[in-house]
Amino acid sequence: MSVDPRRHRAARHAQPAAQPTAEAAAGAAAGAAAPAPRKQPITVERITDAALEVVAAEGYDALTIRRVAAVLGTGPSSLYAHIVNKDDLDDLLIGRLHAEVVLPAPDPAAWREQLIGVYGQLRDLYLRYPGVSRAALAAVPTNLETLRVGEGILAILLAGGIDPRTAGWARDALSLYVAGYALEQSLVRQRRRHPDQEWVLSHDEVVDRFAALPAENFPHTRRHAAELASGTGPDRFAFALGLLLDGLRPAAG
Repeated sequence: MSVDPRRHRAARHAQPAAQPTAEAAAGAAAGAAAPAPRKQPITVERITDAALEVVAAEGYDALTIRRVAAVLGTGPSSLYAHIVNKDDLDDLLIGRLHAEVVLPAPDPAAWREQLIGVYGQLRDLYLRYPGVSRAALAAVPTNLETLRVGEGILAILLAGGIDPRTAGWARDALSLYVAGYALEQSLVRQRRRHPDQEWVLSHDEVVDRFAALPAENFPHTRRHAAELASGTGPDRFAFALGLLLDGLRPAAG
């Protein structure tokens, strides 16, 4: 029998059942023998913690339901009582990261800077867990924390005078760039850990290779090799966000 993911996700946000009072618990335990130590129960929070542990140590490519179950010392079937599938796990991971994002109160006079700040937080969170931004690509957000950050970004854009449709499309484009940037950076870092990956070049090696190209075929690349390879990752990140934001204009009237 198939499981409806919506039921699982809705249950995560349901109000917890009332807990027995300390007096009632003490009364129930009176006269009973001390129970044997029990294994820590599997919960959505523990599953998410274990999944992030796998990604931090081994990268997103290593993340599977079976691998997470192994970290928790259980079998995959135990996890399926709490999550539906790998996509559901991805939603939990991205939601957990978005929960750490601090949103500013929208300021019409500083909306561009606020957006760069929020997306800078997301970039740093993605980079902490190599490749995890892949989980955010082509995924419809359902986690309340992911939706909270999306709402905050939309509020900043609207405060800047951007019309709602443009704001929505801009939010998608900016989020896509940030996820793609973080994924590229994670892949490069991962490849640099392996000595046999000699084709991953340093900055100076890139400049030298560009400068050594045949002038008749690559005159511009050769002449401007230093400029083409200039700037740090954060410099280029801020530059690209600036280009996207430069295309946004407050709605007339």
